[in-house]
Amino acid sequence: MFFRTLSSPHKRLALAVLSAFLFSGAALAQGGDAAAAENPYGLEALWSGSDFVAKGTLAILLVMSLGSWLIIFTKLYEQHRLIRQGKQANESFWSADGLDSAIASLPDASAYRYIAQVGHEATGKHRGLLGYIGLNDWIQLSIHRSIEGVRSRLQDGLAFLATVGSTAPFIGLFGTVWGIYHALTAIGIAGQASIDKVAGPVGEALIMTAIGLAVAVPAVLGYNWLVRRNKAVLEDVLTFGAELHAVLLGAQAERTTDKAPRNVHAIRAISV
Repeated sequence: MFFRTLSSPHKRLALAVLSAFLFSGAALAQGGDAAAAENPYGLEALWSGSDFVAKGTLAILLVMSLGSWLIIFTKLYEQHRLIRQGKQANESFWSADGLDSAIASLPDASAYRYIAQVGHEATGKHRGLLGYIGLNDWIQLSIHRSIEGVRSRLQDGLAFLATVGSTAPFIGLFGTVWGIYHALTAIGIAGQASIDKVAGPVGEALIMTAIGLAVAVPAVLGYNWLVRRNKAVLEDVLTFGAELHAVLLGAQAERTTDKAPRNVHAIRAISV
C-alpha cells in the first residue's frame, strides 16, 4: 500500500535503497559466517567445546556482570530521585505555614517526608519512660535513625559490587588455569606440542582472563563512583535533618510556652 502512493521516480529510489540495504545485510551475514569459519577458537567454539567446569565459570561471570550493571543503573536512578526530592523539599517545605502543611507538601514516596514525619511524630511520643530522655536528645535520635534508614537504602547492592570487583579476576584466573590444564592434557595425549592441539585450550584460557577483567573493572569503577555520589547526596539529607531538628525544638518550645499557666500576683492593699 505504501509503494502505491509513491510516484514512479520515488518508487525506483525506494526500491534501490531497499535493495542496497538487503545486499549489505547479506554481505555482512556472509562476512560474519566467513569470520566464524576462519576463527574456530572464538566464543561460540569456546562454549560448544568446553566442559561443564568452563561453562559454569562463564555462567558465573555472566551473572556477576548482569548483576553489577543492574545495581549501577538502579543506584544511579535512586540517587537522582533523592536529589530531585531534596530540591522539592527546599522549595516547598521551609516556606510552609506549619509542620503539618510542610509535611503534606512533600510527595508520599519522598525520603525527606519520611524524615520530617518521623521527627514530628517523635515530639508526640516523648512521654512515659522516654520522658527521662531530654527532648533535644530524643528528637535528634529519632531524626538520626530515619537518616540511617535512608543511608542503608542507598548502600544496598554496593557490597555486591565490591564482591564482584574483588572476586571476578580470580574466577577468570580459575578459568585460565583450567584452560591451561586442558592444553597440557592435549599435549600429553598427542605426544607433541603442535599448535592445533594447544591453540584451543590456550585461547579458552586467554578468553577467560579477559572476561574476568571485563566483569571486575566496571564493578570497581561503579562502586567507587556510587560511594562518592552517596556522600554528596547524604550531605543534603544531613543538612535537612539538622535544620528540621532546630525547627522541631523551636515549635515544641513555643507550644510549651503557650500552654504554660501565667502567674497572676495578687495586689495587696498597703495600709498607711
